[in-house]
Amino acid sequence: MPWAGWHREPAEERGPVADLEARVPEEPDSDHGGWQGRHPPDNSIASRLDVRSTDSVTNPYLLRPVTDGEFAAWARMIADTYGSDRSDEELARARAATELDRTIAAFDGDTPVGGTAVYTRSLTVPGAVLPVAGVTWVGVAPTHRRRGILTSLTRKQLTDLHECDGEPIAALRPSEAAIYGRFGYGPATRGSQLRCDKRSMRFRPGTDFGGGTIQLLDRDTARPSIEKVYDQVRTVSVAWPDRAERFWNNRLDDAPHARGGATSLRHAVHRAPDGDITGYALYRINDARDPLGNDTSAVRVVELAATTRQAYASLWRFLAGIDLVPWIEYEAAVDEPLPHLLTEPRAVRSTVVDRLWVRLVDVGRALAGRRYSAPLDVVLTVEDDFCPWNTGRYRLQTEGDAVDCERTNAPADLQLTAAELAAAYLGGTTNTRRLLASCPVRTDSWPSAISRSRPSTCQAMATDRRMRSTTGSRPRTRLVWRQEKSRLR
Repeated sequence: MPWAGWHREPAEERGPVADLEARVPEEPDSDHGGWQGRHPPDNSIASRLDVRSTDSVTNPYLLRPVTDGEFAAWARMIADTYGSDRSDEELARARAATELDRTIAAFDGDTPVGGTAVYTRSLTVPGAVLPVAGVTWVGVAPTHRRRGILTSLTRKQLTDLHECDGEPIAALRPSEAAIYGRFGYGPATRGSQLRCDKRSMRFRPGTDFGGGTIQLLDRDTARPSIEKVYDQVRTVSVAWPDRAERFWNNRLDDAPHARGGATSLRHAVHRAPDGDITGYALYRINDARDPLGNDTSAVRVVELAATTRQAYASLWRFLAGIDLVPWIEYEAAVDEPLPHLLTEPRAVRSTVVDRLWVRLVDVGRALAGRRYSAPLDVVLTVEDDFCPWNTGRYRLQTEGDAVDCERTNAPADLQLTAAELAAAYLGGTTNTRRLLASCPVRTDSWPSAISRSRPSTCQAMATDRRMRSTTGSRPRTRLVWRQEKSRLR
């Protein structure tokens, strides 16, 4: 879903969640890592101009936002940590998408040696759309690894968000996932990397393709309709971010270096019988052979979205019918409907991968901001060593669209770490049940309370990939989050 940090693959090749990607190097313990919300107050830059990192650092490093004149050097430093070169043209596009006041750089003297940044975005969560800090531009120069710089950068980023009452959640898609658990991030969504054998893709008799047509359009003609379809889909699709103009520019960028050896980007749209555009597919075609000469050419689907089942089926029939290419590659949802449309589901081979990692910056506001699929009254103990203001007990009460989350001294029903709660936050059914089922429950309460606490919490937090509020529309409800600031210090 562009946040576009520096990617191991072009952002275009990764689907909607690629918008959130944060590049990291291959060292699991190295000092690297990898959206509509509120900006820090106007004085936030000044308040950060003379902050020194102190987390296990041999020598102090100045942490502050980069200036316009420093951006190119800072961006090239981060690109270099991933073995990439960036042209002046690429840097100009990146600069246009970057909010300088939301960057943090580590300096050794006048030289940038580390960095991270936030894109101001919004994210669809179960039953609502919330501001989210899209973490990107994460890297530490190879000359300055293992000095605690990444820890300092991440701590400052999260502390700034908390102290200015910024976005209640942060999200990223790391290239090296092992790094982020220690910072309280949890793997909140999963995806499937699909490799489809087109030669075996036959659609089931009776599949409803409707009476629409597929058209190939140039970028400028297709863009307005594509943006409209995306906005319709993302507001009801959990874990999809908004996409402002600058991020659409990244998504549809078709510079030769971004193609990965494939063709230019194609824009296929589905036009319903009434003339409305109800779906689209962005794709490239890659012509390739393996060392034995076998044809491994593939249609690389960059992104596919549809507002009707007829548009969805028609787009996949179109992609499966492209001649002279035996494979289709696509990073899809775990519950992607495609295999169920085929007479031979095994034509679609899948590998499950983690996708979006989430961090609850403010546990109370985050829990109050989403909706729940069942009534709930539970007391959670949250342990958060990295963001200690979150540590404590919360009573979460939900009834329909009414959500009340407040601090409490009542006995806890469940005990979770910040990373465990973050992993369950977006409601992926399998992850939620596995995580919450393993959490400790209180032992000083009556047996019925113990037996109720886990299943009811699992049921309430779990959600399908698409979920509206319980009334079937955008929520218009009260959100209650009460806290005493003095208790968070």
